[in-house]
Formats: sequence, structure tokens, C-alpha cells
Amino acid sequence: MAEKKRYEVTVTSRSRFMPEDSDTRNGRYVHRYTITLTNTGTVAAQLMTRHWIITDENHVIQNVRGLGVIGNQPVIEPGTSFEYTSGTIFSTPLGTMRGTYEMHAADGTVFEAEIPEFTLTPPRVLH
Repeated sequence: MAEKKRYEVTVTSRSRFMPEDSDTRNGRYVHRYTITLTNTGTVAAQLMTRHWIITDENHVIQNVRGLGVIGNQPVIEPGTSFEYTSGTIFSTPLGTMRGTYEMHAADGTVFEAEIPEFTLTPPRVLH
């Protein structure tokens, strides 16, 4: 249990529908999301890669992999956070995102930080 706490990054998300950038009549739903990664472990860790699983309302799944986030591979010290904002476009009103970040700890240990699933939807679509 102590070993897990040594390598732990907690991920939280906030999302917002962007009506001014969307064209819902033509199936274009633009969302912004803000991700906060907090190093809740005891060892500094660098975010190296991302893997997103993006699913729309029709169950169409996209796997997106890449280096870092928004052009960065931040080092997150214990007790500190890194936050970034990005966006995505869906062709359906409802979508979800989840995934993982590959983290490299200062001592060479490689571990994953889970991105819990979150929903992206215009206001008043979900009851």
C-alpha cells in the first residue's frame, strides 16, 4: 500500500459546452475541458504520454495517443498540480472521455495515472 502512494497522481476534470463554436444543426458539438493532475504521491513524476478513449453517443470510439499534453511534458512535484485546457468536437450531443497518462517518476519507475471518465454534453441534454 505504501508503494502505491509513492507513485500516485490524481486526475480531475471539468468540461464546458461551447455553443458559440458549435453548429448543432449540422452535428458539431464543441467542448472545452480542463484537466488537473495533482501529485498525491511522494516522488516527482513527469507526464510523458497520453491515451484518450473518446466515445460518442453512437458508441463510436476514438483512441488518441500522443506525447505530453498541449505541447508539454510537465514534471509534477509531490503536493503540486499541473492544469491545462483543451477541447474536442463530437458529432453527437453526448460524449465521454477517459484514459491514462504514462508517468515517469524521478527514480525511474513508470506508472499510469488514470483519467476517470467524464461526460461532455450541452446543457439540458441529460435529465
